[in-house]
Amino acid sequence: MTSGFVSVPEADKLVLGNARISSHFISGETTHLVIDDDELVSVDLIIRGGLIAEIVPAGTAKQEDHAVVDLQGGQVWPGFVDLHTHLDKGHIWPRAENPDGSFMGALMAVKDDRQANWSRDDVQTRMDFGLRCSFAHGTAAIRTHLDSQHPQHLTSWSLFTEMRKQWAGRIDLQATSIIILDDLAGKHGDNLADMIAESGGILGAVTHMVEDLGKPLERAFQLAEERGLDLDFHVDESGDAADQSLGAIAEMALERGFKGNIVAGHCCSLAVQPDEVIERTLAMVKEAGITVVSLPMCNMYLQDRNPGRTPRWRGVTLLHEMRALGIPVAVASDNCRDPFYGYGDHDILEVFTQAARIAHLDRPVGNWCQTVTSTPADVMRLKNVGRIQQGAAADLVLFSSRGWCELLSRPQADRVVLRSGHSISTALPDYRELDHLFTAQPKQILAEQIA
Repeated sequence: MTSGFVSVPEADKLVLGNARISSHFISGETTHLVIDDDELVSVDLIIRGGLIAEIVPAGTAKQEDHAVVDLQGGQVWPGFVDLHTHLDKGHIWPRAENPDGSFMGALMAVKDDRQANWSRDDVQTRMDFGLRCSFAHGTAAIRTHLDSQHPQHLTSWSLFTEMRKQWAGRIDLQATSIIILDDLAGKHGDNLADMIAESGGILGAVTHMVEDLGKPLERAFQLAEERGLDLDFHVDESGDAADQSLGAIAEMALERGFKGNIVAGHCCSLAVQPDEVIERTLAMVKEAGITVVSLPMCNMYLQDRNPGRTPRWRGVTLLHEMRALGIPVAVASDNCRDPFYGYGDHDILEVFTQAARIAHLDRPVGNWCQTVTSTPADVMRLKNVGRIQQGAAADLVLFSSRGWCELLSRPQADRVVLRSGHSISTALPDYRELDHLFTAQPKQILAEQIA
């Protein structure tokens, strides 16, 4: 039991009474539930043995021998799903600030910090800190990109495998590589793809920083096909209309008949391209079954940044147009307190709130709430995560806020997080825990990685 707007007792049989849930979170039969104008339903959630046993209209749950918590119309969400993060980069800002807030400034700052400081202990300490923040906020699943240049991949991928085991039962973890597409050529590409396959990971790369995309992109698809891997690309993270790798990815996926899942992150430049290019690209993206994930907070931080000049665009991709075509879309955290984004707290509610404001994911909110729940869960192949359904684990986030206006107006610091029907601590780790990483002298990393 922990502090929050309500106290949830330790009980094997529990009723969360008078809860409001988005109808888009509920998987299964809902004909007996009344959906209001905000597409919310008022229900009683019956939990037994850590599982959601029943979802019934509010006020109708049989309460004998059940502990009862009256939520007074407060919203209930499933555990969040964060599809695009960088846990290995997180929280290096105190020693690696972005000198000018630019994309290139971020690249160089991270490169220098990685070479000087990213020992196994350093990455593990920061990654664990980020995971504890995510868990306290209510996140149930995360995909993280891991910098996979040689020899950093040797440290980061073996460490990730350990961290996934340590966090099993709390957060479902997936990893994907991030590397310049050209660097998948030759022996390193084969070795990295083999390591990813052995780790149950996803092959990922950056596409928009490559001059001649054809052969390198074909190489990425080939490596994935030979090992049965999914693909996850950093795509067109710029305001340059000439950056059009999203269309190239979709076209190649269609030409090759690629069978795995493909995620395209960022896709910023699509928003500044001519209408005919947009129409052609989105048609191919839909046909190829690509999921697009937008990172609104990070993209607003980096895109269109010029000293002394107010930014003129938001950096987000065409989410409304994609959704209208039936293209799966998600939003996610991306970077946290590193040179690519100097802020953030691994809180998907903050991400969704900011995305709603930045990209107008409201009027109505409707099923936009799936962008941080069931849609990313589907692309991560997690069938019972990010939705509220009978028989699923009662991994839930409880809010005092009733409607969308209340929910999106405050940070919801009094939320209650349940895992398997039991409250967890929502206390966040103190930044002071990381101070020793920023006062020590740079470590000798290379020998450890090669060993």
